[in-house]
Amino acid sequence: MRAIMETKWLEDFVSLAETRSFSRSAQLRHVTQPAFSRRIQALEAWAGTDLVDRSSYPTSLTAAGHTLHEQALEVLQALHNTRAVMRAHSSPASDMIEFAVPHTLAFTFFPAWVSSLRTDFGPFKSRLIALNVHDAVLRLVEGGCDVMVAYHHESQPIQLDPQRYEMVSLGQEPLAPYAKAGEGGAPLFTLPGSASEPLPFLGYAPGAYLGRVTDLILKQAATPIHLDRVYETDMAEGLKAMALEGHGVAFLPYSAAKKELRAGKLTNAAPPAMQQQLQMVMDVRAYREKPSRKDSSKDSSKDSSKGLVQSLWDYLAAHPSNAGV
Repeated sequence: MRAIMETKWLEDFVSLAETRSFSRSAQLRHVTQPAFSRRIQALEAWAGTDLVDRSSYPTSLTAAGHTLHEQALEVLQALHNTRAVMRAHSSPASDMIEFAVPHTLAFTFFPAWVSSLRTDFGPFKSRLIALNVHDAVLRLVEGGCDVMVAYHHESQPIQLDPQRYEMVSLGQEPLAPYAKAGEGGAPLFTLPGSASEPLPFLGYAPGAYLGRVTDLILKQAATPIHLDRVYETDMAEGLKAMALEGHGVAFLPYSAAKKELRAGKLTNAAPPAMQQQLQMVMDVRAYREKPSRKDSSKDSSKDSSKGLVQSLWDYLAAHPSNAGV
């Protein structure tokens, strides 16, 4: 029995036709290369013929592949146009901007950022979609939001095609180790710990973006750091709650810890001489899909959601100092 064709297979195939590289297309489609290859093979099984000439490099299409590529472009464009019409019907508020934001930024950065925008840019309605980083990227790629806000570090880049997406930097934020402040303000746990007495470590769950940045900090530290993972979760707010109860050391973005730092409830767990090597400065960035020529030719006033997004984007690009963390 022939498999039912999935739309994402067509999107994969179009990407492969454009990049002529399985590895590059897998990155752009946010899947592993083996998974991407299986999806192309599934499409070929559905089509009943080879679509890709695997004997050539760079990758090229067969005659059948060229035919499907032309048809796939038309089908996907029709589907995207239909989705846009349906979203317009289901979104009566024309002044609503939808943001896809990873959980940590949704709790810490986003509320204060929106408040400053409403003061400096002007009032607007917003809908927050809080997700993990991977799902936030997919939300943007699939057209499910107007703007995505996420952390960025050069060691952990978000793979988005610069020909299709644009970015505005909103500021920078350090990720550093914190622990509950004891008597006199000293941390209950002070890094680096020792091999015989490792410090209790409150870590991010495997695959979490901030967990990968934390791992890089620990790997690059000039002094060996001795930690014993006693707890993990996806969210920085969860780690902060455990740190406040004195359960261990947690690496947190500054925006997540600043209120507790000012109140003297948390403090940096590294001694002054080690604080620089045990922190990593990340960018906070906003991403959106570049408007098409058709969209650009329309009225860009705040009377439509697309016009409002464009006005906000223009403001962010022109006022980077007003949008920082």
